This record gives sequence, structure tokens and C-alpha cells, in this order.
Amino acid sequence: MARNRLEVDICISAQCDEQWSFVQAKSQQRWLWYVLEKTTRKVLAFTFGRRTNATFQRLIDLLPDRLIDRLETDDWKSYTSIRFTPIHCIGKDLTWRIERKNLDLRTRIKRLARRTICFSKSEQMHDAVIGRFINLYFF
Repeated sequence: MARNRLEVDICISAQCDEQWSFVQAKSQQRWLWYVLEKTTRKVLAFTFGRRTNATFQRLIDLLPDRLIDRLETDDWKSYTSIRFTPIHCIGKDLTWRIERKNLDLRTRIKRLARRTICFSKSEQMHDAVIGRFINLYFF
């Protein structure tokens, strides 16, 4: 007996952005890259690393195929160099929701604040604390 398989394409609109932080000193930059679903404001995927194309590609590899129909980003060069979605919209006026989420993260996690005495001393602890917070409150 053959089973029929239901295949559904999920088409959602998402926003992508990166956020700066540091480990031990401001010269040791650490970037949080993440994708935010536009209507529910849930984080679909996130990764940490430098502000490079390779880190952005790692973020895209975390997303399932054919999940995002429309991605809105700012004009950072990594977003235009890697093609992965049928519709890619560029503009600061399109990314206000994810920029607001950046502000929420900076307010609630002191390690992401720009002027603070609370900072991480290791990349592992930095990624673990911020990743745990995102998993608890934004997934």
C-alpha cells in the first residue's frame, strides 16, 4: 500500500540583521546574526561569529530549504553577495522590526550594551548566555 505524502511550501516574510558585541575588549568583536519572522516576531535561526560572508552563510544553512519567501535586509554587502531566496528586499525602512528587537536585546542583556561593565571573558560563555536567552524568550 503506497502512502501519499503531503508536501507544503511554507512562505513567510522574514528580516535579517546582525548585532555587535565584544568579548574581553572592544577590539575582539563578536557579531550576533539572526533571522526574525516578521509577523510573529519569533527568531527562526541565529549564529555568532565575525561580520563576514562565511558567518552569514552559516546562518542561512541553519534555515530549512524553501522556508522564506521574502527576506528584508539592510544594505550590508554580505546580504547581496549570497543569493538564497526568490525575493530579497533591501532598505532600512523595511527592517524596523528587527532593529527594535536589537534594542530589546541590548536592554535586557547587559553583555550586548555598548557601555557596560558587564562583559564576557570567553566566546563560549558569551554565546551560551545570549543563545540561552534567545532560546527561552524569542523562539
